Amino acid sequence: MTKKSHVTSLRHCCLLLSLFTTGISAACAVAFDYAEALSKSLLYFEAQRSGRLPYNQRVTWRDHSGLTDGLEQGVDLVGGYYDAGDHVKFGLPMAFTVTMLSWGVIEYGDAIASVGELDHALEAIKWGTDYFIKAHTAPNVLWAEVGDGDTDHYCWQRPEDMTTSRRAFKIDESNPGSDLAGETAAAIAAASIVFRRINPHYSVLLLHHAQQLFEFGDRYRGKYDESMGVVKSYYASVSGYKDELLWAALWLYKATDTQAYLNYAIDKAHIFGGTGWAMTEFSWDVKYPGLQVLAAKLLAEDKHNEHVEILQQYRSKAEYYLCACLNKSSNGSNVERTPGGLLYIRQWNNMQYVSSAAFLLTVYSDFLKTASQNLQCPQGPVSHEELLSSAKSQVDYILGSNPMNFSYLVGFGFNYPKRVHHRGASIVSYRENKAFIGCTQGYDNWYGKPEPNPNVLVGALVGGPDFEDNFTDERGNFMQTEACTYNTAPLLGVLAKFNELEMVKFGSDKNFSFASYR
Repeated sequence: MTKKSHVTSLRHCCLLLSLFTTGISAACAVAFDYAEALSKSLLYFEAQRSGRLPYNQRVTWRDHSGLTDGLEQGVDLVGGYYDAGDHVKFGLPMAFTVTMLSWGVIEYGDAIASVGELDHALEAIKWGTDYFIKAHTAPNVLWAEVGDGDTDHYCWQRPEDMTTSRRAFKIDESNPGSDLAGETAAAIAAASIVFRRINPHYSVLLLHHAQQLFEFGDRYRGKYDESMGVVKSYYASVSGYKDELLWAALWLYKATDTQAYLNYAIDKAHIFGGTGWAMTEFSWDVKYPGLQVLAAKLLAEDKHNEHVEILQQYRSKAEYYLCACLNKSSNGSNVERTPGGLLYIRQWNNMQYVSSAAFLLTVYSDFLKTASQNLQCPQGPVSHEELLSSAKSQVDYILGSNPMNFSYLVGFGFNYPKRVHHRGASIVSYRENKAFIGCTQGYDNWYGKPEPNPNVLVGALVGGPDFEDNFTDERGNFMQTEACTYNTAPLLGVLAKFNELEMVKFGSDKNFSFASYR
């Protein structure tokens, strides 16, 4: 029996014991198989692929789609990801998805490798970055979107049958989008770190694009949703572009060790809000908590001593966010929680904020542990163990430790969403039945069916329950049953971390070091 199967068997024994005993030992307190959840989470990104699918595609109910994307504009925009249950390729959330996947690998590559999923994680990242390279057709041109939400949402079709508009939209010198350029630069820069040793030529290519995109976004400033009105109803840039520029600068500093990028984040810390904004949300739109954590982590290195004052200010804002997530703030600034303990930001797709919070709590816990420090909150100091425990409680809620005993990660456990709001999953697979399904035919024949989806969207993290922990598994309940790539992306690193801790608990050893590739 392998070490992985031994650990899994012990978990299953713990689960069985919990069914027949009222007293469960501490060793059996956790019954979730984080390695299985991690593996399944990566399958979701294969289900969201646009373009010509590779020979090793594991989600077999999908087929090629969007093969003429960009043709109308004379560019090749085939590839990338559909963001959610529709077929628009939105640049901003796609870039954030890749940034978070890359950050997960950078922090927890060893742990991902230990369960044999590093190659799949790299494939998920590269599927996105390959598309960004295509979309960046000139130094000051980035194709920002393919398709539009209005026409797309009018139809309910499989991606293989799309008849909706595939018009592409771009940002350029006359139509700036510093937020989109900045986030794409951050994604590509973070990915360049991932591929630095594994594929050095590709890493250099990524850095070239990241640096050009950052320069473009900084020189021609403006919000992308003011240049592209078509996106405003779907992914409006409410936070503006200053957080993305700071975020990109910090990722480029990590990727290049070039002082100019750090100087940018230091010099513009105040005027761009990096040391001013105290937030309780980290998302595809609001990057401040993420960049504040990145900046705080620089304090661990002596070479940054000359910037301690500004970095400490970044750290203060990062800790405001973390304390709010831990219910340790004051003056009503804590993040709300459901009766079952789930962090609750807003009604629509709340799980995106839960997974991103769990990631930052986990990363910051590691930072505090290395520094032998506590988090200083208004209600008192918090140990690194408490941060990790809080992150784990959110992940465990997602996986089924909640009042409904329901897994919000599709395909994980026995009780999970069966009617995900997702066009491709809800209609018979193209591989099984190639008969064309028209624009509204899907609504007529599939959308309103009470039966479970014919295709399981494995690894998708759906929007989740309401403020009272209630969840209705209906296809039309898109606020709760639609999944997005940026919901699942932060889970990659967190699940790897908790699986690693479980393996240590059960006496398993790591035998692979991803650190040698960075």
